[in-house]
Amino acid sequence: MTDVYVSPLSERYASKEMQYIFSQDKKFRTWRRLWIALAEAEHELGLNVSQEQIDELKAHADDINYDVAKEQEKKVRHDVMSHVYAYGVQCPKAKGIIHLGATSCYVGDNTDIIIMTEGLELIRKKLLNVINKLAEFADKYKDQPTLAFTHFQPAQPTTVGKRATLWLWDLKMDYDDICYVISTMKLLGSKGTTGTQASFMELFHGDTDKIKALEAKIASKMGFDGVYPVSGQTYSRKVDSRVLNALSSIALSAHKFSNDIRLLQHLKEVEEPFEKNQIGSSAMAYKRNPMRSERIASLSRYIICDALNPAITSATQWFERTLDDSANKRISVAEGFLALDGVLDICVNVADGLVVNDKVIYKHIMSELPFMITENVMMDAVKAGGNRQELHEKIRQLSMEAGRTVKEEGKDNNLLELIAADSDFNLSLDELKESMDPSKYTGRSSYQVDKFIKEVVSPILNENKDVLGMSAQINV
Repeated sequence: MTDVYVSPLSERYASKEMQYIFSQDKKFRTWRRLWIALAEAEHELGLNVSQEQIDELKAHADDINYDVAKEQEKKVRHDVMSHVYAYGVQCPKAKGIIHLGATSCYVGDNTDIIIMTEGLELIRKKLLNVINKLAEFADKYKDQPTLAFTHFQPAQPTTVGKRATLWLWDLKMDYDDICYVISTMKLLGSKGTTGTQASFMELFHGDTDKIKALEAKIASKMGFDGVYPVSGQTYSRKVDSRVLNALSSIALSAHKFSNDIRLLQHLKEVEEPFEKNQIGSSAMAYKRNPMRSERIASLSRYIICDALNPAITSATQWFERTLDDSANKRISVAEGFLALDGVLDICVNVADGLVVNDKVIYKHIMSELPFMITENVMMDAVKAGGNRQELHEKIRQLSMEAGRTVKEEGKDNNLLELIAADSDFNLSLDELKESMDPSKYTGRSSYQVDKFIKEVVSPILNENKDVLGMSAQINV
């Protein structure tokens, strides 16, 4: 449709897989699964719920009569009761026991937990694939010298692969956070109107063991190892904030990665993938804009801001519950997941197709290397009998002169020629040029890459081989 608003997240960015997790169909099918789990648990614990009623509920678990539910909601203005009614129309024998003892949050909040947990698992899978692609890149270019920057000013040499480990380490911390959050996810359970389980005390005639067993059975049937020990009518909205903070943390790392790629593309050292028929600019046909990395930054910024929504919602809830969370929650949580899903797809695509222009990198490093080898030059001159303090001052003066030649005259760096011409250094130009091997100045970069991948990254990837190997297509 072109005459109504459609979210760019669904049209341009998020995958079909993530869109389904947050779809209406997924939501209402999960409601029915929860009603079936409740009925089964109540039947198993001796309430007057028959197997025939359960079978009838199961027979209509997926063929949801949306038209009936929508018409009923126009009358009663209550989504859960409208779907209870619609389910009952399809299941006349079971309609009297659907939702028995429960409140709306039994289906609403438990479904939210289930959906967020599935979303987190998909995020975890895609994050692992980004890590895998970048680990391959880091290993491939672990020995490739390149200029390292502090304050975006040339500092000392590093390697292309070592720089990639900085991106990887951020993502490794994010992976740890995501795994932790997944491990803490539990169902709300069946807590009742204010979290006291009073309605179930009535149903089970005060038998607290059966009430505990009811929640354990429901959790098990829905694939969880337990329920939150206490709640109001809802699970603590701090859970949503914790989840979105984990998503936001990944967005921080993705944004940093995209910033570095954009800067490197400006330098023409490393470039993101650029397809044969891709247009970089409507006016400047020669341009290769880093549009994918820019999109990563753009969506990541949205996610970082979006994480504030559940934080404020959690802070402003009243007592056992208020409903001012609902409208905000259904937008902010879903969109946080959908946006990050899009970010990670682009990250996989970019990391899988990075282009390294090694000759440009070499040219840049060689233009700055004379400044960076001066400490070694000074030590060699001292060994030849020179005075360290005097040579240091001469190096400083000659470096300033060479800098002026580069900046003011636009000429090549002539520092080596200036040093060779100064008899105090007692070094020939050929001797100085022998020092101009960038790999001599990258420190332990290659070793650090090997060690990091072997000891930190590979164990994670080896444990998750079954989810690796994904590729990502960019919609536009």
